Amino acid sequence: MSSVSQSEGPSDLAIALHHGRNLLQKDPDLAIEAARRMLAAYPGNSDAYQLLGIALRSRGDVHAASQAEQAAIIASVRNPQLIQAASALLDNDLPTAESILRPLLHHRPTDVAAIRMMAELAARVGRLTDSENLLRRALELAPGFIAARANLATVLYKQQRPAEALGELDRITTDRDADLATDSLRAAAVGRLGGHEEAIALYRSVLDRRPDDPRLWMSLGHNLRTVGRVDEAIAAYRRGSELRPHYGEIWWSLANLKTFRFSNADVAMMNDALGRADLTEEDRVHLNFALGKALEDRREWANSFKHYDAANRERRQALDYAASEITRQVDRSIAFLTSEFFAERQSFGCPAEDTIFIVGLPRSGSTLVEQILSSHPKIEGTTEHPDIPMMARRLAGNDNAGGIRRFPEILASLSADECKALGEEYLQRIKPQRVTERPYFIDKLPNNWALLGFIRLILPNSRIVDARRHPLATGFSNFKQHFSRGQPFTYDLADIGHYYSDYIRFVRHVDNVLPGWVVRIINEDLVAEPAAEIRRLVEILGLEWDDACLAHHKTKRPIRTPSAEQVRKPVNAAGVDQWRHYEPWLGPLVSSLADTVADWRR
Repeated sequence: MSSVSQSEGPSDLAIALHHGRNLLQKDPDLAIEAARRMLAAYPGNSDAYQLLGIALRSRGDVHAASQAEQAAIIASVRNPQLIQAASALLDNDLPTAESILRPLLHHRPTDVAAIRMMAELAARVGRLTDSENLLRRALELAPGFIAARANLATVLYKQQRPAEALGELDRITTDRDADLATDSLRAAAVGRLGGHEEAIALYRSVLDRRPDDPRLWMSLGHNLRTVGRVDEAIAAYRRGSELRPHYGEIWWSLANLKTFRFSNADVAMMNDALGRADLTEEDRVHLNFALGKALEDRREWANSFKHYDAANRERRQALDYAASEITRQVDRSIAFLTSEFFAERQSFGCPAEDTIFIVGLPRSGSTLVEQILSSHPKIEGTTEHPDIPMMARRLAGNDNAGGIRRFPEILASLSADECKALGEEYLQRIKPQRVTERPYFIDKLPNNWALLGFIRLILPNSRIVDARRHPLATGFSNFKQHFSRGQPFTYDLADIGHYYSDYIRFVRHVDNVLPGWVVRIINEDLVAEPAAEIRRLVEILGLEWDDACLAHHKTKRPIRTPSAEQVRKPVNAAGVDQWRHYEPWLGPLVSSLADTVADWRR
C-alpha cells in the first residue's frame, strides 16, 4: 500500500497500528513483530516503519532503528501532499506550503518529514524558536533523521548558538561526514567560536570538493581577514568575484576591508553588474555600497554619496524600523531606572568582575579601544556577543497570563537570586568563546548601551567603557557601512541622528544615577593624544600599566569588525573629518542632531 492513503487507510491497518503502539509500553519485542507483520501486509507504510524504529531503538538496536526511521521518512515523502508542499517551499510560496502542511500534520502529527518542512517554513519567516522546537520533535520521533539534525544545527547557528550547533553536527553519523553543507556549517560555527584557523582549513577542504562556489570563497575570505591574512583574503574574494561577477556581497567584502582600493576595471565591472536586468535587491544594495566606497577613495564625493544613498534607501524600505520606538524605550528607562531603584538592589547580581563592556554606536572607535585593551596581559578581546540583548528579550517575552512584559519594568520583579543566576548564565554563555586564562574579557557589542540597567543588576562589578565620537562623523560613518545584521537605524540619516541623541540621553542618565560606573573615551582625544588617553583609560579601569597597550597594533588576535585593518596600524587621524566632504548632503542628520551636537562630549 502506498503512503498516499495512509491517513484514511483501512480499519484493519488503523487497528493494527493502535495495537502496535500499545505494545510499545508492554513489550517492545512484540511491537517489533507487529510492525513487521504490518509491513508484510502493507509494504512501504511509513507509520509501520516509524513504529518499528521506535521499538528497535527502545531495545538498543540503534543501527536497525535508524534504518527503519529512514525508511519511514522515504515512504512519507512520497505523499503527493508533501511533494506539493516541497514544491511550494522551493518556489518560496509560503502560504501555500503552510495551507498544505497544517492540515496534514493535524491528521498525521508524527510525520517527521512534514514536521521538518514546517520547521523550514518557520525558519524562513524568522520564527527560529518555533523551527527549533519542531526539529527537536522530529528528532525525538526519529533520532537518526540526519537532515533534520543538520537543519537543527543551522537554526541553532542562526540563533547565535554556535557551540550547540557544533554539538548537533557532532551527532551526525560518519557516513555523512563528506556532506558539503554540513562541513560548511561546521566551519562557520567553529569560526564563530574563535577557531578561525580551523575554520580556514575546513573551508579549504570544502573548496577542494566544490571549487566553483563563490559563497564558500567569500566565507574563506572572511576568516582569513579576521586573523589578519589580508592578502590571502583579497585573493579569496577575487576568486569569488571571478566566479560570479555580479555577486554584490563579495564586492562589498573587498570594500569593507577599508584599506583596499578598487582598480578602474573593478569599478567598470561593478557598474556593468548594476545594469543587469536580473540583479537581485541584495546584490544591488551591496554593489552600491561598494561603489560608494570606491568613488570615495577617488574623492568623487557627489557620485560616491549617490551610491551610498541609493544603497541605504533600498535597504531602509525593506526594514520595519521606527526611531520613535527607541525614543519611547529610552524615555521609559530614564523614568524607571532611578537612583533609588539601584540603591534598593545594591546586593543583587553575580559579583564576578570578568567583563569589560564597550558600548556606544558602531563606527565610534570601539574596535580601536578593544584592540588597545586586549593588548594588556590581563584582558582578553573576544567579540561582539549577542547574549545580553538575547537574555533581555527573553525576559521581555510573554508572561504566564499571556500579556507582554514590558522592559525595563520587568526588572523590578527580579529577585537577588534571579539576578545572580542571570549574571552566571551570561558568563557561561561566553565561556566557549574564551581561549585564554586572562582574568578579564571584553564584550564589544555597541548596542548594549540601551541595556546598561540590566547589566548593572546582573553584573554589578563589570566595567563599562563608552566609546564616543563626534555625532556627524559617527552618523556618516554608519550611513556608508552595510551591517550584516542588528543595526536597522543606520540606513537613514535622520534615524541615525535620533538614535545617537537617544544614546547620549540614556548614558547621561546612567552617569547621573550610577556616577563613576561608565568610563568615557572620546575618539578624537584618543587620536590626538593616544599615550595620555590610553594611560588614563587603563588607570580608571583599575589595572596596572603595561607598555603593550601603546603598541596595540602589534597585537595578533582575531578581529571581526569593519575596522580590523585600521586598528592593526598605529593610531592616526585618517578619517576623523571624512564626513566634512559630504556635508552638503547631510542635512537630515544635522537636523536630527540639533539638540545634541553642541554638547555631545558630556
